Formats: sequence, structure tokens, C-alpha cells
Amino acid sequence: MAVLISIYVKAGNSPVTSKACSDKYFETHLSLSAADADMLHMRYYKDYGLAISGLVKHHKVDPLEYNREVDDKLPLDGLITPNPELRKLLEDIDTSKVKPWLFTNAYITHAQRVIKLLGIEDLFEGITFCDYRKLPFICKPHPEMYDKAEREAGAQSSKACYFVDDSHLNCVHAQARGWTTAHLLEHDMPEPPERASNYQIRDLESLRSIFPHFFKSTSADSADESRSSQL
Repeated sequence: MAVLISIYVKAGNSPVTSKACSDKYFETHLSLSAADADMLHMRYYKDYGLAISGLVKHHKVDPLEYNREVDDKLPLDGLITPNPELRKLLEDIDTSKVKPWLFTNAYITHAQRVIKLLGIEDLFEGITFCDYRKLPFICKPHPEMYDKAEREAGAQSSKACYFVDDSHLNCVHAQARGWTTAHLLEHDMPEPPERASNYQIRDLESLRSIFPHFFKSTSADSADESRSSQL
């Protein structure tokens, strides 16, 4: 089995975010006002799952140049710091039962940079990322991206995949293809009108309660409960 995790990081209260840098790229390279840049950015994100997809499709932007100008230039040092609680959670995953796998729409350089700053780069067995070198590139929530993740993670079937993501749309598509899915909502986010998946959580620690059998610290309790219910 594979646990596919999309790591979302909120860099404090900094105004220097990926969206802000992307908006500036839209303004500069497409000669747009700030309002028009923001509107087009959000439209491409909604239509394609990733703003860069719209830029490549409609404006012939080089995705590797975009990555260098936007994601790789984000001043993340000091904003993203080691997360001991997240590391402890990931270390507790029983890798004899599941394979922790990072599944991201970012390019490989940005993904590796973020997990290194978080101090968890050694806790995943692999990464499925949006490969900007191959055009046309694919990203979540396109079915081909989920196929790619299953293949690269070595999942025997869709039913062998467990997925955590903060994107409602990504979770809807994962759930539809048979992945066991948990939609991660930030504490200040309102409940969606319709749930994206069977599971909805406010923090990653909640994974211990919905999938206790995948964690070393809770798998014994889960087995005891299962035996008791059979008596």
C-alpha cells in the first residue's frame, strides 16, 4: 500500500507567498494590472489545476523559466522551519505496511527545498512531481497525474492508495478513482458545501485516529479493538 501525501506549508504571516510571486510574474510578463493578473491566475488555477499550465497553453511560457522566477526565488529560509511534530508523525508510520510517498504539483526543486526546510526529506520513499521538462506536462487533478503517482509509488491498485491533500478538487478526483482520501482543511477554513471525500480533517495528527493501523504507536490498540469486536 502507498500513502500519498501532499505537504502544504503556511509560511507564517509573510506576504511573500507563491501566489503573490506568481501574480507578479503574470503582471510583468503579460503586461497586466494587478487585478487582472490575480483574476487570470485564479482562472488558470481553477481551469487547469496549476496556474503555470494556463501560461504554457495560452502564452507559450517556458515552465522551467517560470519555476526559476517564481518558486525557486521564494525567500523560504526562515519562513519554513523544521517541524518536529510533523517529523514525529511521519516517523511513526509503519513502513512495513505502507510506503510514504510525496505527491505534489510543484516541480522537483521546489518540493525538495520545502521538505528539506521542514526537516522531513528522509522520511519519504519517493516523490511524484509535476515535471516541467516534459510538455505537455500533467498535474493534479488530471487522471494521468494520479496514474503516474500509482505507477511511481508501485501501488498494486487504486484501492491500495491512501491520499491526504488540502485541495478540495484534488480530493474529489482521488476519491472518485477509488483512493481512500482525507481532505485537509485549515482550522480557519469554512466547511465546504459538499465534502470532497469520506474523511475530512483539520490537522495531520487526525490521521492517527482514522488510520490507526498505519502507525506504530496505535496499530496495537487497533488490533486489540478489532479482536474485541470479534468476540
